[in-house]
Amino acid sequence: MITVSHKTRARTRAGGALTMMSLAMTVLVGACSSGGQTATTAATTSQTVAQQTCSQVSAALTNGPDPGTDPVGYAQAQILPLKQIHSSDQALSQAISTLDSAYSSYVAANGTGKTASSALTAAINRINKLCPGAGATA
Repeated sequence: MITVSHKTRARTRAGGALTMMSLAMTVLVGACSSGGQTATTAATTSQTVAQQTCSQVSAALTNGPDPGTDPVGYAQAQILPLKQIHSSDQALSQAISTLDSAYSSYVAANGTGKTASSALTAAINRINKLCPGAGATA
């Protein structure tokens, strides 16, 4: 039979407690550092989604007649492509929907009417703010 002295048992308990404390600290430090990485990754992913959506908006807005020579035809050419663009970014999705509606109203008013023109200008300004260089014009 092996006998263990009282001092040896005390050291073993202390060593076990120290190991448990070390493990707990490692878990806590790991949890704190991974939270920051997750938030950074989520922000990067959100920016990437917005950039991809802005690229789609820009591509849609560069198609169609010349807005300077045929503003109503240009507006009409934007309606369907804008309806087909979807984004998980709520602000951008709302701005695209608003621009689509503004182009529809502008076409319905045949390019006349202060209300339709004002709504279109506001929607274009919002898109250009969210997607700099998207090329939205009236």
